[in-house]
Amino acid sequence: MLFNRRRFIQAAAGAIALPAPAFAAAPAVRELQMGVFKQRVRASGAPTEVWGFNGSVPGPVLRYARGDKVDLHVVNKLPQPTTVHWHGLRVPNAMDGVPQVTQAPIERGATFDYRFTADDAGTYWYHPHQSSFEQVPRGLYGAFIVDEQKPLPVDRDVVWMLADYKLDERNAQVEDYGRVQDFGTRGRHGNVFTLNGTAAGPGRTLQLRPRERVRLRLINGASARIFRLEFAGHSPWIVAHDGQAVAPHPIPDGLLFLSPGQRTDLILDGTASANKAGYAITDRRSVDTLIARIVYAGAPVRAKALGRPEALESNRHTEPNLNTATEHFLNFEGGEGGMPAIGQVDGKALKVEDIRKEHGLTWTMNYSAQHEHALMHEPLFYMRKGEHVQLHMINNTLFEHPMHLHGHFFRVLAINGKPNPLREWRDTVLLGPQGSVDIAFVAENPGEWMLHCHVLDHAAGGMMGTVAIFD
Repeated sequence: MLFNRRRFIQAAAGAIALPAPAFAAAPAVRELQMGVFKQRVRASGAPTEVWGFNGSVPGPVLRYARGDKVDLHVVNKLPQPTTVHWHGLRVPNAMDGVPQVTQAPIERGATFDYRFTADDAGTYWYHPHQSSFEQVPRGLYGAFIVDEQKPLPVDRDVVWMLADYKLDERNAQVEDYGRVQDFGTRGRHGNVFTLNGTAAGPGRTLQLRPRERVRLRLINGASARIFRLEFAGHSPWIVAHDGQAVAPHPIPDGLLFLSPGQRTDLILDGTASANKAGYAITDRRSVDTLIARIVYAGAPVRAKALGRPEALESNRHTEPNLNTATEHFLNFEGGEGGMPAIGQVDGKALKVEDIRKEHGLTWTMNYSAQHEHALMHEPLFYMRKGEHVQLHMINNTLFEHPMHLHGHFFRVLAINGKPNPLREWRDTVLLGPQGSVDIAFVAENPGEWMLHCHVLDHAAGGMMGTVAIFD
């Protein structure tokens, strides 16, 4: 069934008791100012000019209880238009922060009010969706936490946002955003790993008391970097992926993959013996890089160590019925070492040899390349509200693609043709080189929703589309 996109938009308009974590009382954030300022990233040398929210990178942790009303006044003090997207949150379509799809860009000096209900507990984050391949790596990101009605019993709740900067010897950001060679390869990577906005590595610590229990919320806010984290001397429990509860289990093979846009909540217990050097938290992705060290201080919190943690309370999800689900296929082509199999660009036919030269587009999804702002594009798929959907994503490229669907969570059914035993709910899933991922969901949230790669250079290079859900 085919629909006219403009008609669609018009139609869619119509065991041991532990305390709950104690959070410092702070006034609710009601205004987010997006501006340019300087912040010390490296311990030595000059401060770095960054873009951020409310004068800091990351921006303020926005914390709500499940069911709270969110009312945020955004002020754009950047030198270019912007928006704010609430990554992972099931918000009304008009509040999703996608320029030219759900709202007009917030122009320089202008404002926009985002209002929605925090219906889903978990770990989320916020960032621009306008020129995101530049604005996010400049520092525009922050954590968005929605607490469960019954918080998981822990002694402390800690939020870590991982990202990177590309800095020169003067600590200035390297102004090479939007290069076609980054669009068509693994994306733009920084040379300084960051933890909560400042340089990771020696000197960064997570202090634990013996037999303390900490909930560590990990968020990958990098524009392209995939982390592969190892926790020396410790065996954390995974309790949530992308804010959604899973049965508590150890990190498979001791290495936690965290691709751009993904979040994982860990329970980290202070079970190791104290030592002077501490215990390294290391990124083993390519070159081993120290992120921080776990160090011990203080008296034991309790007499003996705790066992398997409780499971988090689950959010509301409608289980997709695979027997009645509509099946869709999404094929990925292009990138270095490949050639985008293009039928159209922005709805217009284009010869393959002109793709990169004229448009800088290097990727296709279902033989169509789309620019970052998808105003004139037809959606990849049309779905009815309440329709059960199974989507097979097939990666015919040599690169990884963390695929993010706005406005919904999905079951991860299979990876590379093998059933996924966890079948977790996610909003961002990593699609491996020349691999495949099968997901399923119920199209419950009406509107036009982005489906794109969260390597933000890939999205800018064509790997961006929409899914339209109508009543």
